[in-house]
Amino acid sequence: MIDVRQSGIHGQGAFAAQDLREGQRLGIYEGRRYTAWQAGRRDWDSRLTYVFGLTDGTVIDASDGGNASRHINHSCSPNCVAYEESGPRGRLVVAFYALRDIRAGEELFLDYSLEVDESEDRSTFGCACGAPVCRGTMLAAA
Repeated sequence: MIDVRQSGIHGQGAFAAQDLREGQRLGIYEGRRYTAWQAGRRDWDSRLTYVFGLTDGTVIDASDGGNASRHINHSCSPNCVAYEESGPRGRLVVAFYALRDIRAGEELFLDYSLEVDESEDRSTFGCACGAPVCRGTMLAAA
Protein backbone atom coordinates (compact mmCIF):
# COMPACT_ATOMS: atom_id res chain seq x y z
CA MET A 1 0.00 0.00 0.00
CA ILE A 2 3.02 2.26 0.44
CA ASP A 3 5.71 3.23 -2.06
CA VAL A 4 8.91 4.96 -0.96
CA ARG A 5 10.50 7.65 -3.09
CA GLN A 6 12.02 11.14 -2.89
CA SER A 7 9.87 13.60 -0.95
CA GLY A 8 9.48 17.31 -1.62
CA ILE A 9 9.26 17.78 2.17
CA HIS A 10 12.18 15.77 3.54
CA GLY A 11 14.43 12.99 2.21
CA GLN A 12 12.52 9.84 1.42
CA GLY A 13 8.76 9.87 1.74
CA ALA A 14 5.94 7.34 1.86
CA PHE A 15 3.35 7.59 -0.91
CA ALA A 16 0.01 5.87 -1.43
CA ALA A 17 0.50 3.03 -3.92
CA GLN A 18 -3.27 2.96 -4.52
CA ASP A 19 -6.33 5.01 -3.70
CA LEU A 20 -7.07 4.82 0.02
CA ARG A 21 -10.40 5.33 1.77
CA GLU A 22 -10.90 7.44 4.88
CA GLY A 23 -10.44 5.16 7.89
CA GLN A 24 -8.54 2.52 5.93
CA ARG A 25 -5.74 0.81 7.83
CA LEU A 26 -2.41 1.29 6.03
CA GLY A 27 -0.29 -1.06 8.09
CA ILE A 28 1.82 -1.18 11.23
CA TYR A 29 5.14 0.31 12.26
CA GLU A 30 7.81 -2.37 12.36
CA GLY A 31 11.31 -2.47 13.78
CA ARG A 32 13.45 -3.52 16.69
CA ARG A 33 11.80 -3.20 20.08
CA TYR A 34 13.44 -1.81 23.17
CA THR A 35 12.14 -1.90 26.71
CA ALA A 36 11.88 1.44 28.50
CA TRP A 37 15.09 0.58 30.39
CA GLN A 38 16.98 -0.29 27.18
CA ALA A 39 15.69 2.81 25.39
CA GLY A 40 16.78 5.02 28.28
CA ARG A 41 20.32 3.69 28.03
CA ARG A 42 20.60 4.30 24.26
CA ASP A 43 22.24 7.39 22.82
CA TRP A 44 19.66 8.27 20.15
CA ASP A 45 20.61 10.51 17.22
CA SER A 46 17.87 13.17 17.35
CA ARG A 47 18.75 14.52 13.87
CA LEU A 48 17.30 11.54 12.03
CA THR A 49 15.42 8.85 13.88
CA TYR A 50 12.84 6.25 13.06
CA VAL A 51 11.77 5.83 16.68
CA PHE A 52 8.19 5.49 17.91
CA GLY A 53 7.55 5.50 21.66
CA LEU A 54 4.57 3.65 23.09
CA THR A 55 2.58 4.35 26.24
CA ASP A 56 3.95 1.22 27.97
CA GLY A 57 7.45 2.72 27.69
CA THR A 58 8.65 0.44 24.92
CA VAL A 59 10.22 1.94 21.81
CA ILE A 60 10.16 0.71 18.21
CA ASP A 61 13.28 1.59 16.20
CA ALA A 62 12.42 1.21 12.52
CA SER A 63 16.03 1.87 11.47
CA ASP A 64 16.57 -1.78 12.43
CA GLY A 65 14.09 -4.09 10.69
CA GLY A 66 11.60 -1.35 9.81
CA ASN A 67 9.23 -1.20 6.87
CA ALA A 68 8.10 1.51 4.43
CA SER A 69 5.95 3.21 7.08
CA ARG A 70 9.13 4.64 8.64
CA HIS A 71 9.21 7.10 5.73
CA ILE A 72 5.90 8.78 6.58
CA ASN A 73 6.99 12.39 7.00
CA HIS A 74 5.59 15.06 9.29
CA SER A 75 3.00 17.65 8.28
CA CYS A 76 1.00 20.09 10.39
CA SER A 77 -1.90 19.12 8.09
CA PRO A 78 -1.66 15.31 8.14
CA ASN A 79 -3.65 12.86 6.02
CA CYS A 80 -2.84 9.88 8.29
CA VAL A 81 -2.98 9.15 11.98
CA ALA A 82 -1.20 6.61 14.19
CA TYR A 83 -2.97 4.67 16.93
CA GLU A 84 -1.70 2.21 19.47
CA GLU A 85 -3.51 -1.09 19.26
CA SER A 86 -3.23 -4.45 20.92
CA GLY A 87 -1.44 -6.75 18.51
CA PRO A 88 -0.57 -10.43 18.61
CA ARG A 89 -0.16 -11.82 22.14
CA GLY A 90 -1.44 -8.50 23.53
CA ARG A 91 1.70 -6.62 22.52
CA LEU A 92 1.19 -2.96 21.63
CA VAL A 93 1.61 -2.03 17.97
CA VAL A 94 1.40 1.27 16.11
CA ALA A 95 -1.14 1.15 13.27
CA PHE A 96 -1.63 3.83 10.62
CA TYR A 97 -5.00 4.92 9.23
CA ALA A 98 -6.09 7.35 6.52
CA LEU A 99 -7.72 10.48 7.97
CA ARG A 100 -9.42 11.19 4.66
CA ASP A 101 -9.59 9.73 1.16
CA ILE A 102 -6.08 9.70 -0.32
CA ARG A 103 -5.34 9.39 -4.01
CA ALA A 104 -2.70 7.04 -5.39
CA GLY A 105 0.62 8.86 -5.61
CA GLU A 106 -0.16 11.32 -2.81
CA GLU A 107 2.44 11.60 -0.05
CA LEU A 108 1.41 10.27 3.35
CA PHE A 109 1.85 12.50 6.40
CA LEU A 110 1.51 12.30 10.18
CA ASP A 111 1.56 15.11 12.70
CA TYR A 112 4.52 13.89 14.75
CA SER A 113 3.60 16.00 17.80
CA LEU A 114 7.01 15.23 19.23
CA GLU A 115 7.70 15.56 22.94
CA VAL A 116 11.34 16.11 23.78
CA ASP A 117 13.46 16.42 26.87
CA GLU A 118 14.05 19.95 28.17
CA SER A 119 17.75 19.55 27.38
CA GLU A 120 17.01 19.25 23.64
CA ASP A 121 17.49 22.27 21.39
CA ARG A 122 13.88 22.89 20.31
CA SER A 123 15.02 24.78 17.20
CA THR A 124 16.31 21.52 15.69
CA PHE A 125 12.72 20.29 15.28
CA GLY A 126 11.62 22.83 12.67
CA CYS A 127 8.88 21.95 10.22
CA ALA A 128 9.14 22.23 6.44
CA CYS A 129 5.66 21.01 5.51
CA GLY A 130 4.52 24.28 3.97
CA ALA A 131 0.89 23.71 5.00
CA PRO A 132 -1.22 26.86 5.42
CA VAL A 133 -1.67 25.87 9.09
CA CYS A 134 2.04 25.09 9.64
CA ARG A 135 3.07 25.80 13.23
CA GLY A 136 6.77 25.83 12.28
CA THR A 137 7.73 22.84 14.44
CA MET A 138 7.31 19.09 14.60
CA LEU A 139 6.91 19.40 18.36
CA ALA A 140 3.52 18.94 19.99
CA ALA A 141 1.38 22.06 20.15
CA ALA A 142 1.74 23.80 23.50
